[in-house]
Amino acid sequence: MRTLISTAFISLDGVVEAPGGEPGYRNSGWTFKDVEFLPEAFDIKGREQKEATAMLMGRTSYEAFSPVWPDMADFADYKVMPKYVVSTTLTEDDLVSNWGGTTILRSLDEVAALKETEGGPIIVHGSAALNQALSDAGLIDRYHLLVFPLLLGAGKRLFSATDKDAQKLKLIEHEVYANGLQKNVFDVVR
Repeated sequence: MRTLISTAFISLDGVVEAPGGEPGYRNSGWTFKDVEFLPEAFDIKGREQKEATAMLMGRTSYEAFSPVWPDMADFADYKVMPKYVVSTTLTEDDLVSNWGGTTILRSLDEVAALKETEGGPIIVHGSAALNQALSDAGLIDRYHLLVFPLLLGAGKRLFSATDKDAQKLKLIEHEVYANGLQKNVFDVVR
């Protein structure tokens, strides 16, 4: 079974919306506007590209990343790896042609089936609504969280507010940086 890893920039109060400056959110760009940049705090992002063998995202994140990431040197490893987009509305005609192979999945059952295939880790970028659904369905195996020392208030959250049984996480890697960022890597305990 393949490992499904959710990776996120997240505020201390759980917000993941518009970390890179996406329009329409009051605190857009909070990852670079309000916290000093320290390269070592972002080393995990390079490691993720080297370790992942596929990328999974929701439609909204695909539509935000696909016009930009294919031509960015920082994301070169993602260009060649298989990508999967979970969407009930996206069509083949909506996919970009310069970002490698992309498959549209229509349901969480199809994500569960993908996890059963041969291959290495699948990384989930962005995709707040998809992350919530994957977590609630018990499909996420690991979280890579870069926690920013900010309280953003309103905004899309990584975790749903669904009334469910507690889900235990095991901290397997942790580091705190001089700028206040925390790297937390958790495995989901089953």
